[in-house]
Amino acid sequence: MANRPTLYILDAYSLIFQVFHAIPDMTGPSGQPTKAVFGIFRDMLNILRDRKPDYLAAAFDGGGRVFRSDIFEDYKANRSAMPEDLSAQIPVIRRVVEGFGVPVLIEPGMEADDVIATLARRGEEKGLDVLICTADKDARQLLTEHIRILNLRKNSIMDIPALEKEWGIRPDQVIDFLSLTGDSVDNVPGVPGIGPVTATALLKQFGTLDDLLANIDQVKGAKKQQSLREHGDTARRARQLVALREDLPLPLDWDALKTKTPDLAALKALCIECGFHGFLNELRAAAPEAAKEAAPPWEATYHAVDTPEKLEAFLAELGRQPKYALDTETTDTDPLRASLVGLSFAWKAAEAYYIPVRGPIQDRVLDPALVLDRLRPFLADPKSEKVGQNLKYDMLVLGRAGAPVEGPLTDTMVLSYLLESGERNHGLDQLADRLLGHKMIPISDLIGKGKKQLRMDQVDVARVVEYAGEDADATWRIEEILAAKVREEGLWKLYEEVERPLVSILTRMEDVGVKVDAARLKQLSGEFGARLASLEEDIYKHAGGPFNINSGPQLREVLFEKLKLPTVSKTPGGEQSTAQDVLEELAPKHPLPALLLQHRQLSKLKSTYLDALPELIHPEDGRIHASFNQSVAATGRLSSSDPNLQNIPVRTEEGKQIRQAFVAREGCRLLTADYSQIELRILAHYCGDPALAKAFELDHDIHTAVAAKIYEVPESAVDSSMRRVAKTVNFGVIYGLSAFGLAGRLGIPQTQAAQFIEAYFRDFAGVDRFITETLEKARDDGRVETILGRRRPINGIKNTTGRARNLAERLAVNTVIQGSAADLIKVAMIRIDDRLRREGLGSRMILQIHDELVFEAPEAEVPALADLVRREMTTALELKVPLKVDLAAGMNWLDVEEIEAG
Repeated sequence: MANRPTLYILDAYSLIFQVFHAIPDMTGPSGQPTKAVFGIFRDMLNILRDRKPDYLAAAFDGGGRVFRSDIFEDYKANRSAMPEDLSAQIPVIRRVVEGFGVPVLIEPGMEADDVIATLARRGEEKGLDVLICTADKDARQLLTEHIRILNLRKNSIMDIPALEKEWGIRPDQVIDFLSLTGDSVDNVPGVPGIGPVTATALLKQFGTLDDLLANIDQVKGAKKQQSLREHGDTARRARQLVALREDLPLPLDWDALKTKTPDLAALKALCIECGFHGFLNELRAAAPEAAKEAAPPWEATYHAVDTPEKLEAFLAELGRQPKYALDTETTDTDPLRASLVGLSFAWKAAEAYYIPVRGPIQDRVLDPALVLDRLRPFLADPKSEKVGQNLKYDMLVLGRAGAPVEGPLTDTMVLSYLLESGERNHGLDQLADRLLGHKMIPISDLIGKGKKQLRMDQVDVARVVEYAGEDADATWRIEEILAAKVREEGLWKLYEEVERPLVSILTRMEDVGVKVDAARLKQLSGEFGARLASLEEDIYKHAGGPFNINSGPQLREVLFEKLKLPTVSKTPGGEQSTAQDVLEELAPKHPLPALLLQHRQLSKLKSTYLDALPELIHPEDGRIHASFNQSVAATGRLSSSDPNLQNIPVRTEEGKQIRQAFVAREGCRLLTADYSQIELRILAHYCGDPALAKAFELDHDIHTAVAAKIYEVPESAVDSSMRRVAKTVNFGVIYGLSAFGLAGRLGIPQTQAAQFIEAYFRDFAGVDRFITETLEKARDDGRVETILGRRRPINGIKNTTGRARNLAERLAVNTVIQGSAADLIKVAMIRIDDRLRREGLGSRMILQIHDELVFEAPEAEVPALADLVRREMTTALELKVPLKVDLAAGMNWLDVEEIEAG
């Protein structure tokens, strides 16, 4: 078989429905549905790369009434209409198939199964090994030594031995087998009471359906005999329905079916259209020759500025530029631990300059102090525009080297993010690939990988010139494209007034960092370690002996085999799940799940924070310098990394203790400023609900006010349990929390939870209107917008009734509210930073976490800073309800005392 050429036949709709139901909702840059397109694109890549077929074809249904409907009017009558968000993807999928050069075979009035059957038989006759890519069990009747079925999802082959093992029959018995059992997928009735096991036994005994029906009196069991006598004609009709036609007059051109080189230009256009940027490199790997042919020429000249004379000539030219691209090469990916190796500049396409200041040969580089001294006034020029990719990194490196960057900033990474907030990767390599059609020089080509990896200052300068010059050149070219598009899309004001100034603010915040008490972290780590050891003893006691707590198989054995706890849900692989929500559901049934939850929580806190944070403390200043990211969260919120401060839990005592290790430097205090119930205030602004607005205007506790409404009692009669219910409803229902979900969170009957939800929407009807209008707009526009016009594509919103909403609908409402909260705090940060700088205060903004800002202030400045921060945060944007900020100050992030309103 190995010597025979291969023919792969794609059962198009079988594959399309598989990926549509297997992949979570996905949307392209314009909000169009893309998950089925993505799945088929991935399948095509995998087949070409991993299987390397000699011949390849895709079979589609011919459309219209098929001959089987004449045999049985209700054939496939149970099939619902194709989902709207799938039907919209079919034309795009056809373009994908065509882009890969795969012929599409359609026979009018016939189903794809019959086309596949005919092509498979003719391929076998031609001497080919045939693999049918389908999940349709009808195809099993076609199995021979040279015709097999490939399950792309499982990467498994169905052949004659596999059929024998699974169904216990031969391929020539498949039609009779399905005639007996019926096929619910196609609405083909079989014989009642005859399932797969019985059908196999009967065919082993009688061989064929005809012989079985001719000898019914030999069948064991009166009921089976009666069913076969009454439904024998049903089985015979089913045989006509499940038998595939192998004699269609397909006009086959075998040369046309030969695997072709993909049309990379067409496929790349599809990738850009759908946002599949990760596929571009895979396309090149799957078709390297086509990639070479399709790649546009990259002609450029990159100059080494490696003598004092060249430096002076370069600076004279730089001084005439109102705008230029800037990039740095360094010794480390951490800008606060990196040494400058060189700088590259570009102000027109296809030309760039690289100034080396470190390298393996000293006479090939310039003195760093000289270069920075000469560059300093140019970098600090408030009029010249600096363009960069992730400019914050370069600004940190240069700022710490004594050459701060000032003036208008244009960051290509942020521009890309504004245009495609749902895209995860806005890196230079990806942007160059999809916008310029150019594959950048991988850094590994210069410094290598693994143990033998070099630093950039150990690489020959001539090679760095090409690499660094390309970075600046590509950034310049990309900025021209993205800036024009941002203006065209009406997003420039958002960039210019919010995202642009934020680049400098975040740079300063990262440079300052926050002081951390390493001794307190060590103490907490020891305490948590002792508690974990105690928990482990309790866990072993309730489990009946020691086991590996972190081992899934061992934990499943203890929970479900030893303790006989019920299975709550299963993993995609079919195993019993031990996820957190499962343990939470099992906790009331046995002490062990609750202990496991405590162990997991403490273990994660210890490893993620208590043991990891000391490693991030900078040796020079004893502070942690987290990175704040503008281009990650699709809602517009800032995120942080190294460490991820947003994920420090504050609802548990253990989580709060970690905050205690974040401290103020000597003579200072930490000031925390947290927007009070900001998401609910933004909801009130948007929905205009009078009851909600009144509660905020009177500065009532919103959860108490809502509890009074849904319980129909005075606010004075609301107790803590009632307030807890209202709080859960407030933050859950607007994001689509169902009665089932609310019941689970509150531990109440589902009927009671449903009553709370109905009461909420009855008493706050404006919220219901806002949600309905938001979803209608998302359906019409394919996206939603925040208060400042930030956009996010949304797809998958169905025209459903009731309040049970799918993920896309929850995403739409969540984005409007959370995204507007992000807009608000960003504007507040800009206004506060401006005031701090203008007024020459020593206070510094050091952290931003969700709706909270943290400052480090000289003790004497705390009252003035509190007043300044409160004013700027409460007036950052004009809402229809008043904004409120809770302020507190103290020696560490946990032990702070509230500052009364001034």
